[in-house]
Amino acid sequence: MTDQTADEAVTPAKPIPTVRDYIELMKPRIMMLVVFTAAAGLIAAPGNIPVVTAITTLLAVALGSGAAGAINMWYDYDIDAIMTRTSTRPLPSGRVNRDDALALGTLMSFVSVTLMAISTNPVAAAMLAVSIFYYAVIYTMWLKRSTSQNIVIGGAAGAFPPVIGWAAVTGTMPLEAWALFAIIFVWTPPHFWALSLVANKDYAKAGVPMLPVVKGAANTRLQVLLYTFLLVLVSFVPVFLGTGGVIYAALAGVLGLAFIVLSIGLFRSQAGEAEAGAKERKQALGVFAFSIFYLAAVFAALIVEHGFGLYFDGPLKAIGIGA
Repeated sequence: MTDQTADEAVTPAKPIPTVRDYIELMKPRIMMLVVFTAAAGLIAAPGNIPVVTAITTLLAVALGSGAAGAINMWYDYDIDAIMTRTSTRPLPSGRVNRDDALALGTLMSFVSVTLMAISTNPVAAAMLAVSIFYYAVIYTMWLKRSTSQNIVIGGAAGAFPPVIGWAAVTGTMPLEAWALFAIIFVWTPPHFWALSLVANKDYAKAGVPMLPVVKGAANTRLQVLLYTFLLVLVSFVPVFLGTGGVIYAALAGVLGLAFIVLSIGLFRSQAGEAEAGAKERKQALGVFAFSIFYLAAVFAALIVEHGFGLYFDGPLKAIGIGA
């Protein structure tokens, strides 16, 4: 056996990246929620745009979300390799080259913003650019590794899509659009902190100052509960403004109450400060899973009301309060 053959025998072949690997770089699950909330803003906005323009708008938002996700994975390569939850991602597992991930993210950023500018208007394109920059740079490169409030401040990155969708239709960003932004912004902390209660050992190992690592599990559970109460209050702002009707108001109320009940259950758990026990882990994952359903459902209510002609004045507007 030659030296070259021997080297080949002991050195495993580098895996060839697949289409699935590149899709995973773009965080498709986050992308789907981003596109869905952008669609809600687009449909709830007054006025109409051609179907082709609407589809192009959502495609641009999807590309922008994927671009931010790829850049996030490029920058977080080191901590992803340390954490068990993320160690099998395309970059730390060696399936995709880091330079390729950065190139993909950069190219998709340019394409998404350009596509938005051509198909809609400069306001929507500018907001899409801001959202990509906010997630890829402000959150990923600065906040995530520097403060336990990373999720609170960084939550703005995921809250821009309904504003972008609204701007794509009207070229403006009124209070009604920012009310939808506020819902996602306030939703993000209880959503992500519930998951971080389960993954806190991973974050501690990687040196990421998530709230459970810095302030402990008890404080995190309290913050989840407080933000859930705030979320329920904020969720009714669209009703005051006339954006949300009866269907939206009823769903926001019922699901908001359920969210509070789950958060109270998590708050009352007796998990240790270092690591959640089996029961507390189940409760935290329950809050995390329900939070995804909650956000999808309340934005679906807006889509159903405005997109399918089922909008009826919300209870506040019906008695003369609101737009």
